[in-house]
Amino acid sequence: MSAHKARRVIDQISGRSYEEALMILQLMVYWGCYPIFKLVYSEAINASYNKGFKETNLVISEAEVNQRNTVKKLKPGARGRSYPIKISTCQITIVLEDISFYQQYEEYLMYFKKNWMQQ
Repeated sequence: MSAHKARRVIDQISGRSYEEALMILQLMVYWGCYPIFKLVYSEAINASYNKGFKETNLVISEAEVNQRNTVKKLKPGARGRSYPIKISTCQITIVLEDISFYQQYEEYLMYFKKNWMQQ
């Protein structure tokens, strides 16, 4: 998949929650949606299994697409000729964050401020 095709999809889901991103990816009609859907789903399963995060608290904090090298192949043609085909590839990086940590931190700060004001 080319980097341009992947960027169209990645720009739509960056900064959104995990569940919202899956809904967007299921409803979009671009060709690059399904591989990115599998990537986001796999990332969330890994986060919940390895780190113990809940999938409802995950947010896509960073999503970027980098262009990789071009694969060059030859397509057989008529009369023994061959025609070059260039297949562009890309590298997709998606980072998920758990927002429950930040919510707990904000609750701690509010509790600390409340106790400090009473003193």
